[in-house]
Amino acid sequence: MIKVSVMYPNTPGARFNHEYYRDNHMPLVKARMGDACKFYTVDKGLSGGAPGTPPTYIGMCHIFSVSVEAFQAGFGPHVAEIMGDIPNYTDLAPVMQISEVMVG
Repeated sequence: MIKVSVMYPNTPGARFNHEYYRDNHMPLVKARMGDACKFYTVDKGLSGGAPGTPPTYIGMCHIFSVSVEAFQAGFGPHVAEIMGDIPNYTDLAPVMQISEVMVG
């Protein structure tokens, strides 16, 4: 199992519409990827590690897939549409990471 994390840095003055991200963008990703996306989570940053500090990331998602190849096969054909939706909820550039899920 792999996890693709898409994270949006908490940048002062940046725009991020959490409701659109949760209610429109991520359902679009799941619909286009089909079974290549086993499930996903959506996070809204609340704070940093120390009390009163801002979150490192304002928002993020984690897409779970059986393999990198399965993710690429599901995401690749729809990359233009999915990436083209980003301006509808943010003006931030996402940071991506693919990880192997070691437990769970």
